[in-house]
Amino acid sequence: MLIETHAHLDYPDFANDFGDVLRRANEAGVTRILTIGTSIASSRRAIDLAEKNSNIFAVIGVHPTYAKEAGDDVITPLRELAKSPRVVAIGETGLDYHSLPSKATAKDKKVQVFANALQGETEEQIDASIEDGAYKSKQAILFEQQLDLAVELGLNVVIHQRDAWEDTLEMMRPYTDKVRGVFHCFGGSLDQANEVIDLDHLVSFTGIVTFKNGASVRAVAAQIPLWKFMVETDCPYLAPVPFRGKRCEPAYTRLVAESIASAREIPLQELADATTETAEKFFRFDRG
Repeated sequence: MLIETHAHLDYPDFANDFGDVLRRANEAGVTRILTIGTSIASSRRAIDLAEKNSNIFAVIGVHPTYAKEAGDDVITPLRELAKSPRVVAIGETGLDYHSLPSKATAKDKKVQVFANALQGETEEQIDASIEDGAYKSKQAILFEQQLDLAVELGLNVVIHQRDAWEDTLEMMRPYTDKVRGVFHCFGGSLDQANEVIDLDHLVSFTGIVTFKNGASVRAVAAQIPLWKFMVETDCPYLAPVPFRGKRCEPAYTRLVAESIASAREIPLQELADATTETAEKFFRFDRG
């Protein structure tokens, strides 16, 4: 038995064969699936799926890349949605600096930027830097609000972090002993994994551990304590080998688990038992 701890089943990628997706997951031994909200609307859809399917549970939150579109008050609707007993955590929430306005400017106007490089920052770069600050600030506000809500409701959080490692940890430190987080789709170093674990948080691994260029992540999964991580797919993204490049789905959680078990030189059952127990302790399945 395995628990798929991070899927996006409300995405249109699964609309045409949803029943088959669930059947294949069950056949692969993936008995529970957490579908993750990325906006208020997405969170509502996640709850709807969880209320209609006994093996699906919902995590509700606003993804950092939705910061611009998010209203000033996301907590009121999230608090209302959290009344559903099918909600087992808050997220995914966090910080994402991968696609800042300044990066978009540099990409779209790279010729002009290069031509003006010796003359200092261009007007576009200055404007983009100001936008960067506003975007980061909005993400931080959303993140903090959702951390506060998690504390209020006694739920843990699913953390999204991309190119914002130090800022993410800095924001979470005041919440030590108040709320725990799982850093989903972990792709960092062993030192970073241990930094998370030392703060009593968890990490979770995706199909990246099966990639040829995922050796470093696979090595981390092989070295950290067995009870400090979970498995996921982040479907429809990051399909593991041999399905890389195709749509990912919850059944492939088994391939992620098999890859890590092989790297740790332990039976798949041992890894499945450990990650299932860890997920059961982290998520509030007893609410549903």
